[in-house]
Amino acid sequence: MMRKSTNWTITILVALGSLFILFPLYMTISIALKNSEEMARSIFSLPTGLHFENFKNAIEATNFFNAFKNSAIITICSVGFILLTNSMVAYAIARNMEKKFFKGLYFYFISAMFIPFQIIMLPVVKVTTDLSMNNITGLIILYIVYGLAFNTFVYVGYIRTIPYELEEAATVDGASTWGTFWKIIFPLLAPINATIGILACLSTWNDFMLPLILLGNQDSYTLPLVQYVFQGQFSTDFNLAFASYLLALSPMVIIYLFAQKWIINGITQGAVK
Repeated sequence: MMRKSTNWTITILVALGSLFILFPLYMTISIALKNSEEMARSIFSLPTGLHFENFKNAIEATNFFNAFKNSAIITICSVGFILLTNSMVAYAIARNMEKKFFKGLYFYFISAMFIPFQIIMLPVVKVTTDLSMNNITGLIILYIVYGLAFNTFVYVGYIRTIPYELEEAATVDGASTWGTFWKIIFPLLAPINATIGILACLSTWNDFMLPLILLGNQDSYTLPLVQYVFQGQFSTDFNLAFASYLLALSPMVIIYLFAQKWIINGITQGAVK
């Protein structure tokens, strides 16, 4: 039996990559569990004691649970509506690409990917304020609309790989266009839905700029915003700041740990397809 040789170049690169990823996480946890005296002695050393009171103080200072509720509502609603609406738009475009209207609509959406947010930031503030959309509901609508360009690009490319004969067979069996989409196409979009859902979830949860310019009521602040307010209020207390960062990071880590099976399955199915 032949013995497989170890590729030390790849092994070293993987080890270095793991180190670069784990070191910031180590620093975050270490600083969050230290007190100011330990920080003054060494920022890189392990904490000599576990100061969990940092998390309690960070929760009180940032009104964490209210911000967590706001972020959860915005993220769940945005991701759900993004998957439903963006996939329907992409399906209509993908199956009518030979028509000038839909082809023009496709390139119109794609062109939005090249417009920096800073250019439209002030008009967005003006319009949303005039329409009384400077709240959580308006923020969810904007996330759905802003994701349309990239998501349409990805969805259209994937839908065009699905054999059209499946839809023709469904039509022969008496299925409507609506029924064909929900019973045939949408289940086949599971791998790409997983990808877009993950990207939308991370970008929405971690977004700072759009909530900053849109949400005027402090009770509607999301977790990234309260981190900003917290840092301004306790600019020298890094222990509380990093404890707050770790609290904001934890939900996404927990979601990934529980959902990694579906994430890996979705990626694998997309590769096989």
